[in-house]
Amino acid sequence: MSKLLPAQEAARIYHTNYVRNARAMGVLWALFTLCFSILMVVTFIQPYWIGDSIDTPQAGYFGLFSCISPFLIIGAILCFSLFFFCNAATVYKVCAWMQLAAATGLMIGCLIYPDGWDSSEVKRMCGDKTDKYTLGACTVRWAYILCIIGILDALILSFLAFVLGNRQDNLLPSDFKVESKGKGS
Repeated sequence: MSKLLPAQEAARIYHTNYVRNARAMGVLWALFTLCFSILMVVTFIQPYWIGDSIDTPQAGYFGLFSCISPFLIIGAILCFSLFFFCNAATVYKVCAWMQLAAATGLMIGCLIYPDGWDSSEVKRMCGDKTDKYTLGACTVRWAYILCIIGILDALILSFLAFVLGNRQDNLLPSDFKVESKGKGS
């Protein structure tokens, strides 16, 4: 093994720490993305969007998850296939755009959801005083609030994925890499 100059040794140590930290951040991003997906599944499966006041006959289940499950299955299969065909930076950037799109969709959904409170099903559940942006006898429940928290989570995760996608693992130029070019090697 040939000797390195002090500057080359410092650059190599810096590069090793950089790569290790980038991988650790990638693992944390993956874990938090898994938590985000669990949070969204719980949000869409649970019937607790509106309802459950004293006068409400039941919690408000409207079948959101059963309507979107085919799209989620196809999307998940496509996302898992990215890991087989693309490098890590591309996967991070694609996931970042998808998380940003999820945050945008959730934000639009949470903003227009109260516009549908004048539907016949919500009136049946919450009474005749229910109108757009007015719930009557019902209250906003924890699943709606959890969805709003999911928006913030998706925005933070997409920002982190953009940062991770732009990091470069090849920090050192080729002249800093030590290669043994002897007869015995």
